[in-house]
Amino acid sequence: MRLKHVKNATEIIGISSYIIDHPEKYRGKYHQLFHNNHPIYIEIGMGKGDFIIENAKRNPNINFIGIEKFDSVIVRAVQKLDNQMIPNLKLIKIDALKIHEIFHKEISLIYLNFSDPWPKLRHEKRRLSSKIFLEKYEDIFENSNNIIMKTDNRSLFEFSIKSFTNYGYKVKDISLNLYEDDLKGNIPTEYETRFHELGCIIYKIEVEK
Repeated sequence: MRLKHVKNATEIIGISSYIIDHPEKYRGKYHQLFHNNHPIYIEIGMGKGDFIIENAKRNPNINFIGIEKFDSVIVRAVQKLDNQMIPNLKLIKIDALKIHEIFHKEISLIYLNFSDPWPKLRHEKRRLSSKIFLEKYEDIFENSNNIIMKTDNRSLFEFSIKSFTNYGYKVKDISLNLYEDDLKGNIPTEYETRFHELGCIIYKIEVEK
């Protein structure tokens, strides 16, 4: 997908109180950043922020951190947060490959929503549910490892099920068609809404280790 250029995106991001500058300096100390001991949930590849923002609003006793690589994407979330006060929400602009460099034994749950499927076999290691990423996540979970994933891509979904189970995860919940199952409490991402309206099947899996 081609990313649209956003004028002054870097400057807009730079002055946002939601953005964590130099996130590596908080490694192992993110509870102090939030000034409480509430659990910390992260979304890797947060897109334009619909999911993480709404989650933070609905769940004030959980801290949320959205992670996104591109200025032109994360700036859209920053713009949505203008004139809003959500103390349990922060955003980080970083490549997910560095996730283990910015967190250490402090995350309770990871959301992987509509991640890039990287369909070519030679790009398999770039998938956020691949073994290389599961190994990185191992260092950031506080207690048990919990991952919730949603996608419209059947191949990625099947790959992820195999990857999770091969790495020792147990399936807690699974849906082969989320919008035909119980949607209670579901918070859609902007991609989810678009794909559902196009008639795509939405898959969901929750795993624990």
